[in-house]
Amino acid sequence: MSSMKDAGLDPKNVSLLWASSDRVTEIAALHAKLFNPSWDRKSIDELIEHPAAAALVAQMREPKAMAGFIIGQLAADEAEILSIGVAPEWQRRGLARTMIEGLARAATRAEAKRIYLEVAEDNAAAIALYENLGFAEVGRRKDYYHMPGVQPVDAVLLALQL
Repeated sequence: MSSMKDAGLDPKNVSLLWASSDRVTEIAALHAKLFNPSWDRKSIDELIEHPAAAALVAQMREPKAMAGFIIGQLAADEAEILSIGVAPEWQRRGLARTMIEGLARAATRAEAKRIYLEVAEDNAAAIALYENLGFAEVGRRKDYYHMPGVQPVDAVLLALQL
């Protein structure tokens, strides 16, 4: 019998919902669990309430819980993923892919031609996911990510043509 972490994502068990201010506390808590430094409630609220925001949460039906979020922005004919996070117990099951595809559909409806994002060059799992979705490297930002007690890491800039 496989563990929950090894099981694939059952599409009937997840709903992508537009994120609004009532989800900020949950998003901030998950962001703090996943990222250092993390974004605070005020920053997340300002991002998702911005008129250009495109933010989704992945709501699981069973167990009833928010399992992930994606925060992006749409401007002119471009979209950008600002942050994406999946709760540890739901990682490596296709949830990030589902959220990115959901944001891509929203961006396409808004007539965006490309989606951009940046990722730390040492985040091999994320880079593999993005490349598998069709993102390609379009640039780098030298020593962009600074973590306490670790050498700075480049940001890899990726783009997906829609």
